[in-house]
Amino acid sequence: MIIVGFVLAVLAAALHVFIFYLESIAWRSARARAVFGTTPEEAEVTRSLAFNQGFYNLFLAVLAVLGTVLAALGSTAVGAALTLAGVGSMLAAALVLFLSSAQHRSAAIKQGAVPLLAVIVLVIGLLVA
Repeated sequence: MIIVGFVLAVLAAALHVFIFYLESIAWRSARARAVFGTTPEEAEVTRSLAFNQGFYNLFLAVLAVLGTVLAALGSTAVGAALTLAGVGSMLAAALVLFLSSAQHRSAAIKQGAVPLLAVIVLVIGLLVA
């Protein structure tokens, strides 16, 4: 079960790398604007905020993947701690978005579903191991 938790964490990380791409690299593209519902003018004005937010998402992904790699190399406790910090932060950010913006609840659910599953499965896996 612990392996499934780490796999879910890597999937959550992959989603957050994609979010990084949209926010930090492709923010003004038609694709990113469609995903985030912004106009070209709004995208231009919010470019630096999105750039920063994208890196936040990338760092959470790196944390989750690094933890998974360390666990795979035998440092289960350290790896699990790093992975849970990464996916737990992803989940917390999704919860903040869900609670603070009714219009973005669907996005928050998409952003937080896999991290939630990763946290649950990983914690259960660690408890029964």
